[in-house]
Amino acid sequence: MKKRKPESADGLRPEYKRSDLGKIVRGKYADRIRAESNVIVLDPKVAKMFPNDEAVNTALRGIMQVAQTSVRVAAQAAKKRGKLARTG
Repeated sequence: MKKRKPESADGLRPEYKRSDLGKIVRGKYADRIRAESNVIVLDPKVAKMFPNDEAVNTALRGIMQVAQTSVRVAAQAAKKRGKLARTG
């Protein structure tokens, strides 16, 4: 049985020199990935309330609907108050 040659400590083949490869930058693309990602991390207490993404989306859609309704109602009330103030 042939013995394997021990690999060098740096893991590079002998024909490569570390100095030829340029500077190593840790996290070079981290900002770009973070900007392009749509992952949102929930607070652990909030995450316990929602078992999956569908539950979160359903809750957010409900909040959006309530917000739209209350804005519409507030606009109608302001419009009504404006008409009453002009006639009075």
